[in-house]
Amino acid sequence: MAYIEWEDSFSVGVEIFDNEHKKLIEIINRLHLALLMKETDAVMGKTLKDLIDYTITHFAHEEENMANQTYPDFFKHKKEHDELIKKVQDYKTQIESGKTTISLSIMNFLKDWLMGHILGTDMKYKDFFAGKKLN
Repeated sequence: MAYIEWEDSFSVGVEIFDNEHKKLIEIINRLHLALLMKETDAVMGKTLKDLIDYTITHFAHEEENMANQTYPDFFKHKKEHDELIKKVQDYKTQIESGKTTISLSIMNFLKDWLMGHILGTDMKYKDFFAGKKLN
């Protein structure tokens, strides 16, 4: 069973963003499986890098569309994105320096943040983006 299962209640009503959220969930699930299977630090490090890279891509995509459509909570939303990227990059630095390892607490943080962000912050743009053409 996957660490995070996609549910229809996670849909923000924007197919592009839903697909990107599904991809983020898939990468978190890969990272969780790597942790359970006691994969090497190199494997887990690469998966964490994949997560960071794809998260940055997804956030940039959301932010570009928010800016183009003049989304009223753009700066607040972007601040949440920036804070997550900083925190996950800090984790990556600590892992690379040997100060910590990928652990269940890091996995729980990622899961809780992503679910909270999608179900809370992202849901706020659902009505705003409804029917709009996005990039």
